[in-house]
Amino acid sequence: MVSKTFVIKNNAGLHLKPAALLCTEAIKYKATVTLSFGNVTTNAKSVLNVLSACVKCNDSITLICEGEDEAEAMENLGKLISEGLGE
Repeated sequence: MVSKTFVIKNNAGLHLKPAALLCTEAIKYKATVTLSFGNVTTNAKSVLNVLSACVKCNDSITLICEGEDEAEAMENLGKLISEGLGE
């Protein structure tokens, strides 16, 4: 299992477009990908679950990847988040 905390820099937080990009990338991996924010822990492969976390700009989230390709998943998801999730 690997986990890493990221600060969301998108002005509108994790709204539909960045949430969809995050999920689209997460689905590519066999590893379980979980997003943790505050008291919410959710499946990062589900757009509705990610949206329901209500992550806003400058909020810190923790991604947890667990499975055979966890390191690759974390590397690529982290890069996507750090680059602003398409915005």
